[in-house]
Amino acid sequence: MIRKIKVSLSEKIILVFLILLSFVTFGTYIFLKKECLFIKNYKPKNINFKNPNNIAILNAPCGNVIIEFYPEISPNSVKRIKALIRSNAYDNIAFHRVIKNKLIQAGDLEFGKRGSLNYGKIGTGKSGLGNIKSEIDNNFNYTSGSVGLARTFNNDTEDSQFFIVLQDEPLFEGEYTPVGKVLYGLEVLKKIKSQRHSEYILRPDFINSFKMLNQ
Repeated sequence: MIRKIKVSLSEKIILVFLILLSFVTFGTYIFLKKECLFIKNYKPKNINFKNPNNIAILNAPCGNVIIEFYPEISPNSVKRIKALIRSNAYDNIAFHRVIKNKLIQAGDLEFGKRGSLNYGKIGTGKSGLGNIKSEIDNNFNYTSGSVGLARTFNNDTEDSQFFIVLQDEPLFEGEYTPVGKVLYGLEVLKKIKSQRHSEYILRPDFINSFKMLNQ
């Protein structure tokens, strides 16, 4: 004769918790898949680049963003951002400032790390390497996909934070240091989480990884 084993209350609670967790996990997966539906994930190995040493791949929640840097325009700024990329400093860093269909900003290495976000200070953090001088280029056109270094209201305060414009921004020309341009994956950036009433994001999306092509 088979004895029936009575399930305890704690076991029932654990079972319900596991079921709910499964639903949440599955729902999150489906939601992310839906958000990224029809977004092409570019594979750098399938692309031939003219200047492979200046190519970087930023991986965001919806796929890869392929960026070409312009050391001939801003050598010191590109040198800084390449050094940070090669040290994996941007991995798991928040897209802390997002203006929908206009601009995304990331690179706060001090207060923007996944797991230790400081909402009171995010956007003010540094790399620990010190500021660098602005490398303004009045002939650079800030068209959609252009990448620049963020700064305070004063020149010569650039460090690790960068922004990417999602539309043409002629008012940025002659104001911010340009470092490069998005070649592929601008649509990936347009899916970065934004908020209606604030540029600064509660529970933001993160850079999964940021690598040089030849890294």
